[in-house]
Amino acid sequence: MGRLTELKLAMGTSMFLAAFIFALFLAAIMFILNLPLIFAVMGTIIFILLEYLIGPAIVRSSTRLRYLKLGENPWLEFTVKELADKSEIPMPKLAVVPDSTPNAFVFGRTASDATLAVHEGLLTKLNMDEIKGVIGHELGHIKHKDYIVMTVLSALPLLAYLVARGTWEVSRIAGPSSKKEKEGGIRAAFFIIGIISYIVYIISLLCVMKLSRLREHYADAYSAYVSGSPRSLQSALAKITYGLSLSPKPPSGARAFYIGDPALAKQEIQHIMAKKQEYDLDKDGVLDERELELAMEKEAKSAWSKINTWFSTHPPTFRRILLLREIDREMESGRYTSDRVYTHV
Repeated sequence: MGRLTELKLAMGTSMFLAAFIFALFLAAIMFILNLPLIFAVMGTIIFILLEYLIGPAIVRSSTRLRYLKLGENPWLEFTVKELADKSEIPMPKLAVVPDSTPNAFVFGRTASDATLAVHEGLLTKLNMDEIKGVIGHELGHIKHKDYIVMTVLSALPLLAYLVARGTWEVSRIAGPSSKKEKEGGIRAAFFIIGIISYIVYIISLLCVMKLSRLREHYADAYSAYVSGSPRSLQSALAKITYGLSLSPKPPSGARAFYIGDPALAKQEIQHIMAKKQEYDLDKDGVLDERELELAMEKEAKSAWSKINTWFSTHPPTFRRILLLREIDREMESGRYTSDRVYTHV
C-alpha cells in the first residue's frame, strides 16, 4: 500500500515535535521554579500513561455505549467481520451508542482490543452501502493504529492547558495587593508559566490537529479500497455532516475519534444555510444531496474555511468527498490497484 509510510512518518514526526516542544516547556517551568527537571519528566510520563490506561474507560462512560451480544445484529457483525478479514486485522468488539446523530468511532489500547462503536442514528439514517463505507473508514483507523497515537498525543495539549489554568488561578488568588516581595515574585513566576503554558498548548494542539486531519484522509482512502465503493462513503459523509449539524448537544471532548466532528459540521452547515437561496438550484426550498455537495465544494474554498481548518480535528467535508471522487474515477478507469490506495491523499 503505496504511501502508508508517509502517514507513519507524519505520526512519528508529530510525536517527536510534540515531545520536543513539551521538553522545552518543562525545562522552562523547572528553571523558573528552580526545581529539578526530573520531577516534571516523571509527572508527564505518569500523566500520559494514565491517559492511555483510563482513556478507553472514559470513552465508554462518556458515550454510554452498549456492547452488542453475539447475533444481536447479524448484518453488522457479518459486514465488520468481512472487512476486518480483508484488512487482516482482528475483529473489533462492536458497540452501539444511544444517540440519534449519525456517527461512529473506534478506540482502545491495541488493535486486538479495539472497539468499533456506531450511533443508533448511523444505523437508521444511512443505507447499508453507506454504513459499510463508514465501517471501512473506522477499520482504516485500526489498520493504521493512528487512534492509539492520537490518544497519547492528545494528552500533551491537555496537560499544558491544565498547567496554564492552574497557574493562572494561583497568580489570581495571590492577588495584586500582596506586599511581600517573596510572594510577589512567586506570583510573577506563576504568571509567566501561565503565559508559556498557553503558548505551548496552542502549538501542541495545532500539531495534534494537523495529524488528526491527515489520518482522516488516510482512513477515507482505505475505506474506498476495502469497501470497493468510494461513492458510498461520499454519500455517507454528506448525510453525517448534515445530521450532526442538527444535534442540539454540545460536541464531545473525544470528537477527534469520530468519523464526523459535530462542531465542524455545525459551522459548515450554518455557513451554507446562510446562503441557502444561492445554493438551492431548483428553488424548491430544500437543499438535496447534490446541492449540498456543491455548496460544500464552494464553501471549502473560502478563506474562512482554510483558517478555521487549522483548529479542526477533521478536514472540511467536501475535501474528503473530493478525495473519494478522485479514487472513484481511477477505479472506473481500471487503473486502480491495491498498491495505489493512498496515492490521492
